[in-house]
Amino acid sequence: MKPAITKKRAIRRSPGERALAVAVYLILGLFSLSTLYPFVNIIAKAFSGYTPNVTGAVVLWPVEFQTGTFMRVLTNPQFFTSFWVSVRVTVLGTGLSLFFSSLAGYVLSRERLKGRSFLTACFVFTMMFSGGMIPNYILVRSLHMLDTLWSLFLPNVINVYNMLIIKTAFEGTPPALEESAKVDGASNPRIFLSIMFPMIAPSVAAVSLFLAVGYWNEYWSAILYITKNGLKPIQLYLLDVVNYASDPLSGTESTFAFQDAPEGIKSATIIVATLPILALYPFVQKYFVKGVMIGSVKE
Repeated sequence: MKPAITKKRAIRRSPGERALAVAVYLILGLFSLSTLYPFVNIIAKAFSGYTPNVTGAVVLWPVEFQTGTFMRVLTNPQFFTSFWVSVRVTVLGTGLSLFFSSLAGYVLSRERLKGRSFLTACFVFTMMFSGGMIPNYILVRSLHMLDTLWSLFLPNVINVYNMLIIKTAFEGTPPALEESAKVDGASNPRIFLSIMFPMIAPSVAAVSLFLAVGYWNEYWSAILYITKNGLKPIQLYLLDVVNYASDPLSGTESTFAFQDAPEGIKSATIIVATLPILALYPFVQKYFVKGVMIGSVKE
């Protein structure tokens, strides 16, 4: 005789609890919608005409819909030059940072390393204290990296926070895998590249996203070290557009036609400059939460 299947009874809530839950969901929903307003407003301004943008009539949807602003932004030679600079900086910076951070994290995660606590403390110390802007500038100048692509990512190639995430991920891997690989005659580089590194793929994906967003949005290094227009990243170009939007007669960005509203130019440039890094997120989203949570719970 088959046992009777018992149905799980739903927990009954009192009218007060249901009202509280509705109120909480309503407040959170309104808060979420409020965070979307700036993005919707920027999109609406980018597709609106000159007069609505100047008079401030654009709120949530385009007024006098047009796409000419996007065409003028995309046909600006300086935009593509800066866009290509940011692509190279993001790819090179993310690759080198991930490589060196993984090496450092792997070495510091091995218990057989003597003095690893002291070395880790030295890394953490640099998170709290740094030389400052002027010493960094003197260092970059002494290395002859001013007005070069290297100055945009090489001084920050090691990010201690990301390195600690990778270190924690390596500490969570089974030591028996490394020991068995050594018994089979695998060298240390082979163990690192073929066995250990693929095992922390979620953390690598999360750190890669952190690095890519950081390099793509970086503009302060360009302000300090770059004077040539051909080496300005997209964010520094966007800063010029914002300055133009604030004062069109300043001559900061003279390549735009005056029939375009400054707010429309600024909004269109923001959208075009943001889309590439937004497109990266769906490819690493499935690893993101798992990667950043590694090591957060100790068993």
